[in-house]
Amino acid sequence: MPKILIVGGGYAGFYTAWKLEKQLRPGEAEVTMVDPLPYMTYQPFLPEVAAGSIEPRHAVVAHRRHLKTTNIITAKVTYIDHARKVATIQPPVGEAYEFEYDIVVVTAGAVSRTFPIPGVADQAVGLKNIEEAVYIRDTLLTNFDKAAGLPPGPERDRLLTVVVVGGGFAGIEIFAELRSFASALLKRYPEIAFEDTHFHLIEAMGRIMPEVSLPTSHWVIKNLAERGAQIHLETQLQSAVDGVIQLSTGESFESDLIVWTAGVMANPTVVRHTDLPIEERGRLRVRADLRVGTEDEIIEDAWGAGDVSAVPDLTGAGVGGYCVPNAQHAVRQGKLMAKNIVASLRGELPRQYYHKSLGAVAGLGVGIGVLQSGKLAVKGFFGWAAHRGYHGLAMPTWERKWRVLWGWWNNVWLGRDIVSLEALQHPRAGFEEFAARPKPAVEAAPEEPAKKPSTRKKADPAKEPAEVSAK
Repeated sequence: MPKILIVGGGYAGFYTAWKLEKQLRPGEAEVTMVDPLPYMTYQPFLPEVAAGSIEPRHAVVAHRRHLKTTNIITAKVTYIDHARKVATIQPPVGEAYEFEYDIVVVTAGAVSRTFPIPGVADQAVGLKNIEEAVYIRDTLLTNFDKAAGLPPGPERDRLLTVVVVGGGFAGIEIFAELRSFASALLKRYPEIAFEDTHFHLIEAMGRIMPEVSLPTSHWVIKNLAERGAQIHLETQLQSAVDGVIQLSTGESFESDLIVWTAGVMANPTVVRHTDLPIEERGRLRVRADLRVGTEDEIIEDAWGAGDVSAVPDLTGAGVGGYCVPNAQHAVRQGKLMAKNIVASLRGELPRQYYHKSLGAVAGLGVGIGVLQSGKLAVKGFFGWAAHRGYHGLAMPTWERKWRVLWGWWNNVWLGRDIVSLEALQHPRAGFEEFAARPKPAVEAAPEEPAKKPSTRKKADPAKEPAEVSAK
């Protein structure tokens, strides 16, 4: 059987493996998927996870539960040598080893792209995985707890100030969701007033959300301003050292929670360690049929999709002629790639990827959202309902769909859970504080040196001189 190696278990990788299981005949191929995480993250739900609207575990899909016949390896692929058809795999425990394959599928995804701005690497947090979303949620809740016990002053302002860098969909959604979450928390914290909370979004361009129309983006800005959130357009972050935010406009303030959403880049662990062709922006060079290569040259038995790849956008709507890195494209590319791989195994020609987006949806907090489809714009509650309806159905597997829907339903009646689990960052702290430890061994006193025996003979009374005896 030919061995198919899938590098990466995100959207594109998971859907490729999932669909291959359904389309391959028994014994037609052996599929192995390698990813350092044991689950796929549904990233459109990360803002709602950070805002307490979705249970974190419900926003991820366990590989081993839903991939029945795929071999799962929880590890990193550190090199792809396609000339030899060998990948180097580094497990979390043990030595690296080589894995031979016949067909490689590169779906390693993307990571946050940052700039060398002082303080960002030390103070900010991204929004690419579930752990980051949980950290944002717990930090906001913990900061409310701390601020409630402080008098008005700089430290209290710092705890209640949230900064988001980047005005794309991810940035606006996390910014709006956190503003909604903070407003809902105020009734639980009578010590904190609405005016005490400060929300700032920093965007270097002159507009936000390029996926929607300009009037719709203006409506979003106005709506957030009415909710007490400030958007700084045509503004750059110059420094975040020690949480002190310095903007290109000269403004300065302090924040304890800085969220970075200003762009992504192809996973460098893979694209910088392979002999497969990489284009000028650091992405895997992929044809429209998802085979690696160019229009003039095909790299046999190599496929790519998702954020790690530069897939031509045949609709002409993509930036620079390529599909933008989002979930819509990654999911659909993964599904098509599975079909194309099966077709290739059976001697058939693969199909080209073509997807024209019907619109975009964004959630801006509970009860508020936008839907943009062509010139049609739906705002407010119905835009929010469209957002939840679309993503609720797009969540892979019915098991996960029901968990998300059930959580939303519970929140209608019970409200969002506001328990911070920040202690999970150091789960053994309490145990270590009170754990009994063996007493340190008492050092033995140094032994005194042994006395040398005296060489002087003892006097014999019988032989004492007479005068002594007389005395």
